[in-house]
Amino acid sequence: MPQQLAISTRGLTKQFERQIAVNDVDLQVQAGEVYGLIGPNGAGKTTLIRMLATAEEPTVGEIYINGEPLVRDRDNPNLKRQLGYLPDDFPLYDDLTVWDYLDYFARLYRLTEPKRSRRLKEVLELVQLTHKRQSLIATLSRGMKQRLSLARTIIHEPVLLLLDEPVSGLDPIARVQFREIIKVLQEAGMTILISSHVLSDLEELCTSVGIMELGFLVESASLENLYQRLSRQQIVVATMGNLGALKAELNNCPQVEGIEVLADAQSLCVHFSGDVQESAALLRSLITAGIPLTDFHRTQESLESIFLKMGHQQTS
Repeated sequence: MPQQLAISTRGLTKQFERQIAVNDVDLQVQAGEVYGLIGPNGAGKTTLIRMLATAEEPTVGEIYINGEPLVRDRDNPNLKRQLGYLPDDFPLYDDLTVWDYLDYFARLYRLTEPKRSRRLKEVLELVQLTHKRQSLIATLSRGMKQRLSLARTIIHEPVLLLLDEPVSGLDPIARVQFREIIKVLQEAGMTILISSHVLSDLEELCTSVGIMELGFLVESASLENLYQRLSRQQIVVATMGNLGALKAELNNCPQVEGIEVLADAQSLCVHFSGDVQESAALLRSLITAGIPLTDFHRTQESLESIFLKMGHQQTS
């Protein structure tokens, strides 16, 4: 197996009685990537992550972590030391303090003093909970609890992090804080696989994404490649004047493939097939036509929009 792959699976399948939850998945994640796994509930994301985390045995198929095979019916202690797994429902012990909780898990991973205390201080600083070290877990906000769960997941310095829906249920500020920590971990050289329904979070974090549908990995590509293939170029245009006159002028341009009125009713989203020079020519033509523009900028279709479009293509 190539050593640069942090995760590689071949024909990975999991069947529960008559239901196939994960179906013949060949997944490859390069070392140092943040790989986003997206798909609706029931698509098989959690089962796939559980198999990678050694929490679930595959029915058939092979898993390699950093080139090392995960052997079925074995304890795989060396592999487990390399993994950090954050499930979406791991319990926290409300009657422990933050420090005692992390200390408990550090001992389970056989961290000894003085390294143990040093590591606890490091992870508390990383997840911004140093000021809460003596607080009972019961008193923490949901965002703080999730950051504490992440601290527990990385206490033993794993090289591969498996995060199952880590931002679900968090408010926007807590999501931003969590995202920033993930970026720091990636910069430190960790490989991270993260599943989420919040596609805007993955868009900002990920280098690659995999899309799961009904147990199949239907798409797996770098974000850049996905945008190149599936994202339509868009131009947002706004005017102080009449929208009808703006639309009429836009429709004269052969590269304009569609026009949508945006929520503020003064802006249009233009689906545009041209390049940078052609968009500059369009801007010139609008100004020459005397359209009072207040905005004109190129943008890219969002990951959410690409995902919805792909889902529609597969069901239609």
